[in-house]
Amino acid sequence: MKEYYETIRKTGQSLVTEKKSRFIGIAVPVCTEEEALAVIEDEKRRYRDARHHCSAFCAGIERPLERANDDGEPSGTAGKPILEVITGSQLLNIVIVVTRYFGGTLLGTGGLVRAYTKAAQEAVEDAGIVTMGLGRRFRTGCDYSAAGKIQYFLETEDIPIIKTDYTEKVTLEYLVPEARCGQIEKKIIDLSGGTAEIQDAGTEYTVSDKKKL
Repeated sequence: MKEYYETIRKTGQSLVTEKKSRFIGIAVPVCTEEEALAVIEDEKRRYRDARHHCSAFCAGIERPLERANDDGEPSGTAGKPILEVITGSQLLNIVIVVTRYFGGTLLGTGGLVRAYTKAAQEAVEDAGIVTMGLGRRFRTGCDYSAAGKIQYFLETEDIPIIKTDYTEKVTLEYLVPEARCGQIEKKIIDLSGGTAEIQDAGTEYTVSDKKKL
């Protein structure tokens, strides 16, 4: 498995105006081709009166699938520049859609390339880039007296808690960067007085904190 990859942190948006044409960009984190295509269809429905909905995506980690679509614009003026924003930043698991409302003035191939590129870049900038790294999903059971301390510790260490169940005991599921697993596990055992039951639930990607690796 790839040790690290970069993607966007959240959904990002942009608006570029060029000679009265409006270019509305959106960048969305996805994991599969199906998710990417669903985002594209959502944008088509949202701006159903627009002339073009151009897009590109890169889905997958080990063997990423790349696709670009000019959606009626001159060949190579929309989908390809959007995809180059993705590949130029070496981003994975991302789809970008740029919707164009025609302003009445032809932009030419160079103008279209610049506008679609700018809309895609600004959507990515708004989303923010994050490094994902290999980590482990842990499931930890503890009594209620220890749960608050463990939750506070995980939050202060920027360890994302995925799920919390409250039954006769508290069960927490969280993701830990690979290199920090031993440190986090030891601290949780200490906080619980040795009573926490920690189960390794497998490998998963999580936000990487390289400063702490």
